[in-house]
Amino acid sequence: MAIKSSHILICRNDNIGDVVLTLPITAWLKEHFPSVKISVMCRGYAAAVVRRCSTVDDVVECESVIDDPVRYFRQSDIDTVIFAQPDRRFAIAAFKAGIKHRIGNARQKVYQLLFCNRRVRFSKRTTDLHEAQINFEFLRPFGLGSIPDLETIAGLYQFKPETDAQISALLAPHRFNLIIHTKSNGHGREWPIGHFARLADILKTQPDIHLWATGSAVEGRWLEEHATALLESQNVSNVCGKLTLAQLGVMISLADGLIASGTGPLHLSAALGQRTLGLFPPTRPMHPGRWAPVGPRAQSLFMPTSCPNCRKKTAPSCECMENITPEAVSEIVLQWTEEAGREKHARNEACST
Repeated sequence: MAIKSSHILICRNDNIGDVVLTLPITAWLKEHFPSVKISVMCRGYAAAVVRRCSTVDDVVECESVIDDPVRYFRQSDIDTVIFAQPDRRFAIAAFKAGIKHRIGNARQKVYQLLFCNRRVRFSKRTTDLHEAQINFEFLRPFGLGSIPDLETIAGLYQFKPETDAQISALLAPHRFNLIIHTKSNGHGREWPIGHFARLADILKTQPDIHLWATGSAVEGRWLEEHATALLESQNVSNVCGKLTLAQLGVMISLADGLIASGTGPLHLSAALGQRTLGLFPPTRPMHPGRWAPVGPRAQSLFMPTSCPNCRKKTAPSCECMENITPEAVSEIVLQWTEEAGREKHARNEACST
């Protein structure tokens, strides 16, 4: 029998990109059950992204309830929990608190067989679905058995607009602002830092283009030590560690494009509708078939075949990433600038009529 719920909690306590790719199921649920309340439990560092999503009614930072999650569940009116990412502590807590419907993937963790009573079964290892599509498997207990295509999923993102005077002032002097998120916090293969430096050098011939290196404070220090050629370019500014996640989201929205490998800001950029280029190896499970950015203006570059280093988990980069040339990336950026110019011209024409 299909679940009927009044308050659904989606538990996704991992990385920003994973959280972003889970948000479309909130819109799908709202479309089919308009009166349902949807909460999302996530790590505090990802909460700013979720709070921008208009199809989420409440955001719960897992750190705020970790000391006594059973008490949290008992005091809430939640009747359904979706464990979109397995979490043993919260699965046990939901069970002890008597949450009526507890949805989890029975093929992921043994404890979900014990503590989840509405089980779905699928293998991420063998599926050909994109990560954003995989999350729709958790909606089968609601009677929602169809999985939308990626174009449909891209249209499900609904983010509230946000502004920031400081970010606007940073970007204002430049006609085309390109964000380069050079590191991935160890979550995927990275495009060689020398390639980013070469890209900046190529784009020097376009004085209207300015590059903004984003990332954490730790990543910023790494760049200062290992990427002097990039940071010394006059068309590059280093803002690593200087922006909150909320400010980064605003910068992405106001900029003209973003380039990154498989990392959270890549998926956020695509979801916000920004021009987005993802750089990937072709090897499972890191390949774009699973992790490509999903958005109306998102695209990916990757080599057709894998190299020997692709399957080495400890390798930060590989020949597949090295063979994505700065020249190929610059061609896409120049296409973006032409597109942005046409859009600006069209806006000016509309304003003058």
